[in-house]
Amino acid sequence: MNDMPALRVGQGIDVHAFSDDPARPLVLGGVVIAGDGVQGLDGHSDADAVSHAIADAVLGAAGLGDLGRHMPDTDAEWAGADSLDILRRVVALAAEAGWCAVNADCTIVAERPRLAPYVATMAERLAVALGAPVNVKATRAEGLGALGRAEGIACTAVVLMAAAPSVTADRPGEVR
Repeated sequence: MNDMPALRVGQGIDVHAFSDDPARPLVLGGVVIAGDGVQGLDGHSDADAVSHAIADAVLGAAGLGDLGRHMPDTDAEWAGADSLDILRRVVALAAEAGWCAVNADCTIVAERPRLAPYVATMAERLAVALGAPVNVKATRAEGLGALGRAEGIACTAVVLMAAAPSVTADRPGEVR
């Protein structure tokens, strides 16, 4: 008998272009980034690429598809939605399927604005929503491609999930 818990890894990625709306706030990891020349991201919800990438990783690890399947951008319910709330709902869906987060790691790719002053607060807010530690890093695309030309922001995320003890190895995702 193997006493090791069942583990799964999920990955997520989200990319948003900058919005043309000067009033649109930039929200990343549940934190509003303010400052001169800071543009918000274009999207159906609050366009928080960090929360979306982590939510997609949770869904993937739990075998529940992707974010668009559960919260499509064609559904008016999600217009302007707070992406930390979306992440909390995704965590609840994973829990219903018998999975809980162990930790998450994500990398934001953005030429601007500089995000180093915000990553600790992002990690704290995301950890509360996920119910597990979250590591947040920021990097630049060094001038390469659309991200390097500062046309938008991307985020990649990896989440480790553990099965609840009632989830069987022969039927992952099923709860007894």
